[in-house]
Amino acid sequence: MEEKPSTRKGPGFCSLRYGLAVIMHFSNFTLVTQRVSLSIAVIAMVNGTGQTALSNVSAAEPAADALEDPGRPIQVFSTGTSVYAWSPETQGVIFSSISYGIILTLIPSGYLADILGAKQMLGAGLLTSSLLTLFTPLAADLGVTLLIAIRTLQGVAQGMAWTGQFTIWAKWAPPLERSKLTSIAGSGAAFGSFIILCVGGLISQALGWPFIFYIFGGIGCVCCLLWFTVIYDDPRHHPCISAREKDYIVSSLAQQPTSPRRSVPIKAMVRCLPLWAIFTGFFSHFWLCTIIITYLPTYISSVLRVSIRDSGLLSSLPFVAAASCTILGGQLADFLLSRNLLRLITVRKLFSSLGLLLPSLCAVALPFVASSHVTTVILLILIPGTSNLCDSGFIINTLDVAPRYASFLMGMSRGFGLMAGIISSTATGFLISQDSMSGWRHVFFLSAAVNMFGLVFYLTFGQAEIQDWAKERTLTRL
Repeated sequence: MEEKPSTRKGPGFCSLRYGLAVIMHFSNFTLVTQRVSLSIAVIAMVNGTGQTALSNVSAAEPAADALEDPGRPIQVFSTGTSVYAWSPETQGVIFSSISYGIILTLIPSGYLADILGAKQMLGAGLLTSSLLTLFTPLAADLGVTLLIAIRTLQGVAQGMAWTGQFTIWAKWAPPLERSKLTSIAGSGAAFGSFIILCVGGLISQALGWPFIFYIFGGIGCVCCLLWFTVIYDDPRHHPCISAREKDYIVSSLAQQPTSPRRSVPIKAMVRCLPLWAIFTGFFSHFWLCTIIITYLPTYISSVLRVSIRDSGLLSSLPFVAAASCTILGGQLADFLLSRNLLRLITVRKLFSSLGLLLPSLCAVALPFVASSHVTTVILLILIPGTSNLCDSGFIINTLDVAPRYASFLMGMSRGFGLMAGIISSTATGFLISQDSMSGWRHVFFLSAAVNMFGLVFYLTFGQAEIQDWAKERTLTRL
């Protein structure tokens, strides 16, 4: 039987935990803008490398020699920004390199966040990612190998930042407010994607593509100051929290079996099908989401034939829907739970179904409506929007089945998601390099198939009860 949490109300939106959600929203905003910056900048970075750029190579350096080192700039615009001869396959490797870094740290950082404190780990990751973002234009000039290395290190830093969040929510989020708080924080990712894609093209045209990295790297450094000043790991230690709010949070979480742990029950986790259902959901969700975040500007630019400015503006629209659906989905999920209209597992499976099925249908329809720009844009808006309904489904399901290990399991979950991102980014680059139109069709059909597999597996094995291995056990000494 599912244990129903207390419905006793605490302080509402004007409370410290909602302030924490807003700050985490902007932290996620910063991390995503730094990650997606390359997706919009790459249109200018490789613009004309197949034709125009080659005509600008001097006679002292033949075109064939210029293409021998794909990491070397082969054209310089009047704004002083270089253009690189990166093939679609090379771009796929560059895009996916940040995922390699994230996946290296997800599991250890989730475990260490519980021991050392999520505040320090997340803040250090955010600061490191921001500094590496500032260094990205120079790395691109020095060679594609160094750029891949920098992006990988940035992934390591972002992996530290992403997983520490669930350690904080395990101590700050009352059970009936989890969807709300995590959706407010998580919507920062969609908002960040919207902003970077919306203004990235404008920045690139006005100032040059390097300033995309300089501006959002600088914003990240400023955000770090706010993070280290305001955030605390535990509400009981925060100097500014009211006694009423502190009592509400502590009493709400006290109803769940939690205790300090000495080891992680790896064997029990490996045998736990509900956990594998969450991992499979993450893999499916991240497969399509990574393609949309990474390749959306390229898809719009190549299929709709628009400029980098218009490509950025159109690419930003889907993430308005994504941010809105994330917040509204969280509000609706907690409303259904607080009014006892649906069981917890029903809510999780309902939102997971909507978040995997609806974007799959839109993706399958895209190749058939390519001639209609309006319909194409509408479907592209719906894919991230409906996909983010998963944030109230399996995305936070680890807080239900094993709150004691939430951060560690979130690291593992995102690890599966990032493996999907690495594979999908690389596969997309390969498929569209063979033939653009048929390649995109194969990309979307394959994404829909992966989503359907994840949905069926989660509906079959997903649960919302705290697992036996995650419960507190009282040892009696004789």
